[in-house]
Amino acid sequence: MIALRPGYRISRIIKGGWQLAGDHGEVEPARAIADMGAFVEAGITTFDCADIYTGVEAMIGRFLRQYRGEAAIKVHTKLVPDIDALVRVDRAYVEGIVDRSRQRLGVERLDLVQFHWWDYGVPGWLETLGHLGALQQAGKIDRIGTTNFDLEHLQALRETGVDVVSVQAQFSLLDQRPAGAFADWCRAHRVAILAYGALAGGFLTDRWLGRPDPGHAFENRSLVKYRLMIDEFGGWTLFQELLVLLRAIADRHGVSVANVAVRAMLDHPDVSAVILGARYAHHLPDNLRALSLRLDDEDRGRLERLLAARKGPSGPVYGLERDRGGRHGRIMKYHLNTDA
Repeated sequence: MIALRPGYRISRIIKGGWQLAGDHGEVEPARAIADMGAFVEAGITTFDCADIYTGVEAMIGRFLRQYRGEAAIKVHTKLVPDIDALVRVDRAYVEGIVDRSRQRLGVERLDLVQFHWWDYGVPGWLETLGHLGALQQAGKIDRIGTTNFDLEHLQALRETGVDVVSVQAQFSLLDQRPAGAFADWCRAHRVAILAYGALAGGFLTDRWLGRPDPGHAFENRSLVKYRLMIDEFGGWTLFQELLVLLRAIADRHGVSVANVAVRAMLDHPDVSAVILGARYAHHLPDNLRALSLRLDDEDRGRLERLLAARKGPSGPVYGLERDRGGRHGRIMKYHLNTDA
């Protein structure tokens, strides 16, 4: 467990909810809800979801109503206005999304609302933080965070005086954009980094070790996204070298490639928690091994030497994805709140 603020503690592995939204395969809601109890019993007491993850807030809400244990469960959700709606986001819009999330989850107060803004060129993101702050004062929100904000805009948010406790950012062995100045600033201002993509959509697992380059033709948009990140990293050959090294480290400790990839991010001094997407609990026993795994200086040194050969990705956090004309931005879905 780790404290983001006094009295606000979360598990270091967070159960991500995006795989329950239906874009990654068929979902069995009853099974997914039943398996949530296994995560809580294992100590993974923090769930991540979003207003735009179709049906996920409602599933978690059903679990919360059924849960009879004593664990202090935290549910992190989001506020992600559609890109065309940015120009009309006001207090009523924000409160409507927050109230909808409260209703779906069946709670009076949301634990953490993380907000995302697609286009900084559209005014209103500073005002949106102010609206969230007002709803926090009204008792509808406990804590406020952000998703995919870069350093420049995080700094501007801080000037509003609203306490931003976290930023959710893609951060993995493949994507080190949050390292350096971004992480330094977050540490200095008590903004916790909640890392997603630690397994790169499943690429950083034993499944892909030794396999030929599949190209980019995936029906699953998440796999396309992370395959593009492999290109930024240095291509399929360098990626396979990373997997071979991860397998060698895993063999030393009797664990999986995924365990090493997750542990490396948990060991990063500026990562507060790692979000792992999961529909069901069948991978839970393996995921838990990352918590007990201890990488040594030899492991870290070998990883550092290989990662020194990477080409990228470079630029600000989420910068590549914000370029709607670029190959990263073209695969994004900008209107998920309309039907959420």
